[in-house]
Amino acid sequence: MRQLFIETRGRPGRLLEAGDKLYRQIVSSGSKVVNLLPELNIFEFETAKVEVKQRRRLTGLIGDSYKTEIIRSRGNARYFVEHLGNDITLEMVEIPAGSFIMGAPASEEGSRDSERPQHEVNIPSFFMGKYPVTQAQWKFVAALPQVNHVLKSDPSHFKGDNRPVEQVSWIDAVEFCDRISQYTGKNYRLPSEAEWEYACRAGTITPFHFGETITSELANYNAEYIYGAGQKGMYRQETTKVGSFGVANAFGLYDMHGNVREWCLDDWHNDYEDAPTDGSPFLIENDNTYQVSTTLRGGSWNYFPDNCRCAYRNGYDRRDYIFSNVGFRMVCGLGSMSLL
Repeated sequence: MRQLFIETRGRPGRLLEAGDKLYRQIVSSGSKVVNLLPELNIFEFETAKVEVKQRRRLTGLIGDSYKTEIIRSRGNARYFVEHLGNDITLEMVEIPAGSFIMGAPASEEGSRDSERPQHEVNIPSFFMGKYPVTQAQWKFVAALPQVNHVLKSDPSHFKGDNRPVEQVSWIDAVEFCDRISQYTGKNYRLPSEAEWEYACRAGTITPFHFGETITSELANYNAEYIYGAGQKGMYRQETTKVGSFGVANAFGLYDMHGNVREWCLDDWHNDYEDAPTDGSPFLIENDNTYQVSTTLRGGSWNYFPDNCRCAYRNGYDRRDYIFSNVGFRMVCGLGSMSLL
């Protein structure tokens, strides 16, 4: 089925299909249609929820004792595949439009004032990378013609084609998006913080999309520390191949908790006072973007579990900052037209 993705004011907008009245009006009017959406296919995936259960207390023991159980289920989502070349592909998952409460309540363990006030945000549909950008994808795009900035071909500390690229700055990530946009004719960019958190939560309101706690059986983080009623686990001390845990969230996205932190478009703000409610990035009026701190999301392989929560955010005052726990994933808005 033919589909059209409309952008309004540079932001992802409505996804139209050939049967929609507006789609028929656009096509029949002879308007120039830019970037018809590639064919969308459906993929299936496994999701997981970590349930905390209280063990029966034995006589003489002090305090509560808990155990966790992983409950697995199946889901499906629509996506398209970008064929870059050299058998390298990029899978982009459709994130449905919706609204959510952004941020964390004061009662959430490990939460910070920077995650408040909680506020409702309305998110238009968009597409997001199924995984963080990999080193194989990075190497291909780094070899494409430069747009504004030179890219190193192999910047990562932990080597592996299917591991996430890291040791890339915000400036590098933006250049990567610009190059792949130029190469494909589509609009690739970094996500806004609101888009990132909405996509991470995937309809949940718990600290993690897994539930009230997290386990190293499902994510790559410093599991020598526990969150809530969780348990200690493995601290791998390095990145892992993307998707290697075999479980996604309800939207079909992998590795949203841990592995590498992910750059976002937003300028850093100390809290959410006056934050946008339409999913757009929270920006500061400044003539020089590079003088303003920016934001990171998702936690990483060496982060404590409370710093891998859906709502966790931190800023960095240098956009050329690189570290072995920082990568990114892209979002895509397809098409751009003005409806008169």
